[in-house]
Amino acid sequence: METLESLSDALETTGDIQSIVRTMKALSSVSIRQYEQAERAMASYARTVEVGLMAVLRHDRTAELTRPGAGGGTGREALIVIGSDRGLCGGYNDRITRFALSRMNGRPMLLGVIGTRAAARLEAVGKPADFLRSLPGSVEGLSRLVQSVIVEIDRWTRVEGVGEVWLVHNRREGRIAAKPQAHRLLPLPDSYLRKLAQAEWPGRSLPLVRVEHRQMMSWLVQQRLFVVVYRALAEALASEHASRLAAMQAAEHNIDERRDALHQLYRQRRQETITRELLDVVSGFEAVQTAD
Repeated sequence: METLESLSDALETTGDIQSIVRTMKALSSVSIRQYEQAERAMASYARTVEVGLMAVLRHDRTAELTRPGAGGGTGREALIVIGSDRGLCGGYNDRITRFALSRMNGRPMLLGVIGTRAAARLEAVGKPADFLRSLPGSVEGLSRLVQSVIVEIDRWTRVEGVGEVWLVHNRREGRIAAKPQAHRLLPLPDSYLRKLAQAEWPGRSLPLVRVEHRQMMSWLVQQRLFVVVYRALAEALASEHASRLAAMQAAEHNIDERRDALHQLYRQRRQETITRELLDVVSGFEAVQTAD
């Protein structure tokens, strides 16, 4: 049976855990806003890159992608999976791992993983990563990570003969903290290019393109690749922190229930102790009276 001392220690430990959970909730809330703002900020640059593609396609309808992702997607396939490096985020990594495996569908693919926990889950089912990167601790580290991933994709296309690259990650949508998404990074879909070529130009006249069109197209594809990977990372990190926030909210609810139960049991044990001590006093008094 629990003593008052053990119950008091349990209440103190529960209070400490509750403070940690509240701190993690606050950090997750701040991080969600931080990464969502970063993703929205990149949207304007994404539009600029898109307009640049429109201009090149209008100047030269025969412009093709040079590198990376030349051609129509022939050759080996590759998949990049964004998970997490830290835990306490519910089924975040399990969800994206299952989604990645469904995309692979048993086909041989080069596999890149961002996040050690997702990499460990994939390796456990016989899918070790061909390259592994860790996630940054803040928005400032996103650009360096994206550049590192782009360098690896470029190596895949030049050395490994990769013709098609996909990226999967979790994205926060409404009340759903982690919904898997897939993006084809390379090559750009023909339907997307046709849509850009046929879209209405947003200005009165086309800009003058002094650079050779294929070179400009290749540079714009690189910039679009940067934008897509950057936004995917920002969305994934916002989703990770949203999942962790939901997990911490559930934990806080359980801790509150546990603390209430401990308080009730503490009061009960304290009352029992007081009653027992009073009974001992009364019994001793009665014994003294009887002896007299």
